[in-house]
Amino acid sequence: MNTGVRIEHDSLGSLAVPKSALWGIHTERAILNFPISGIQLGTHRHLVRALAFVKKAAALTNAELGLIPSKVGKAIAEACDTMAAGDVDHAFPVDVIQGGAGTSTNMNANEVIANLALEALGHPRGSYGVIDPIGHVNKCQSTNDVYPTAVRLALVFALEDLLERLALLSESFAERGQAFAAIPKIGRTQLQDAVPMTLGQEFTAFAVTLEEDQRRLREAAALLPECSLGATAIGTGITADPRYVERVIDKLSVVSGVKLDRAHDFVEATWDTGAFMTFSGALKRTAIKLSKICSDLRLLSSGPQTGLAEIRLPPRQAGSSIMPGKVNPVIPEVVNQVAFFVAGADLTVTMAADNGQLQLNAFEPVIAHSLLQSMNWLTNSTDVLRDLCVEGIEANEALLRSRARASTAQATALLPVLGYAVAADIAHKALVSGQSVVDVAVAEGLMLPEQVEALMMA
Repeated sequence: MNTGVRIEHDSLGSLAVPKSALWGIHTERAILNFPISGIQLGTHRHLVRALAFVKKAAALTNAELGLIPSKVGKAIAEACDTMAAGDVDHAFPVDVIQGGAGTSTNMNANEVIANLALEALGHPRGSYGVIDPIGHVNKCQSTNDVYPTAVRLALVFALEDLLERLALLSESFAERGQAFAAIPKIGRTQLQDAVPMTLGQEFTAFAVTLEEDQRRLREAAALLPECSLGATAIGTGITADPRYVERVIDKLSVVSGVKLDRAHDFVEATWDTGAFMTFSGALKRTAIKLSKICSDLRLLSSGPQTGLAEIRLPPRQAGSSIMPGKVNPVIPEVVNQVAFFVAGADLTVTMAADNGQLQLNAFEPVIAHSLLQSMNWLTNSTDVLRDLCVEGIEANEALLRSRARASTAQATALLPVLGYAVAADIAHKALVSGQSVVDVAVAEGLMLPEQVEALMMA
C-alpha cells in the first residue's frame, strides 16, 4: 500500500491525493485538468484572503442558525483565519486560468478549510464524514455567488496597496516639481518648440495627473462592494436557508472590514460583470497615463549628448553588451511594458464579459486573474519607478537655461505688447541671426531689456 497518498472519492470515481496535501480530490482533478498558465491560485494573496473571509462569514452564519454544528462552525472559522493570514497559500495549486466559472477555486478553498478544521479537532485529513468540504464548508453556497464575491473583495484589498503607492509616487513628482520650480525651459507641442515654462511645472503636472487617477480608481471601485452572496447558483437562492441569505452579507462586512451591499437583483448580479469592466477601464487609464509619463522621462533624458538631455535619470545598469558607457532608461521602460500588459488585460476582461451567456459568466477566472495581475504589476512598478528613478532625477540646468534664452519660442511672450506679426518677425530674425529674441527686440528698439525680461517671467 502506498502510504504517500490517500484515496478520495467523488461522483466521477476515486483518485489518489498526496497524503500530506491540504487539498482533496476536486483540487487534484483541477491540477490535472488545467496545466495552462503555470500560475497557481495561491500567488493571488488577496483572492485567497477574500475567499477565507467569505467562507468564515458563511460558517459563522450557518452555525448561528443551527445549520451546522457549532463545534464544526468554530473549527471552520478558525481554519479560515489561518487561510486569511497567508499561512497556507501553498495549498492553492489550482491554475488561475480554469474552466468551470471558478468551481475549482471554490472547491480548493472548501477542501483546504475542511482539512485544517479536521486537524484542529484531532482528525486526519480526508475524514470528511466529520467535516465535509461541501456539506459543511460550502453550506448554503455556490461557486456562482462565492467566487464573484471573493473577487470583488480581493480587488478592494489590492486597490488599497495600489493607491498607497500611487500617492507616494505623486508626492515624489511633486517634490521634484518644487526642486525644479525656478528652472526655465521650453515647452513643446507636437515635438516642436512651443512656449516658455519651467521644468517644475512639467513635473508638478505629473503629480497632479496621478492624484486625479487615484480619485478615478476610487470612483470605479465604488461599484465593487455590491455582491450576490446568498444568491447561490443563478440568483434564486436555491439550497440556501432564507435566514442565511438575509444575514450573510452583513456578517461578511464585519469579518472582512469592508462595508458590502446586497445586490438589488440577485439574478442580474449573478451574471453581471459590469463593475469589473468599469474597474478595468480605470486601471487601464492609470496605466496608460503612467506610461505617457515614462515615455516623457525617456524623451527628456535622451542623449546624453545628441538627444534632448534636459534631465538625467539615475543610472541603474550597463545598457549594452557592445556599446561601452551606454546607459538605458530601464526603469521607465519596464513601466511602459506593464502598461502594455494592463491595456491587453482590459481587452481580455471586455471579451470575457461579452461572452458570459445566460445566467452565469463562466469566464470570471480570467477576469479575476487579469485584474489582480494588472494591479500587482502596477503596484510593483509604481514602487520601482519612485524608488529607482523619480527620486533621483536631476535637471541639466545650464543646458535648459541656455536653450530657453536662445529659443524663438520666447517670442510668444511678446504678443500682448507687440502683437503677432511683430513677434513673428522678431522670431524670424532671431532664428536667422542666431541672436536671442530678447536681443532682437531690444536692438530693434521695440522694448527695453527689463520689459522683455518681465514678460518672459510672467
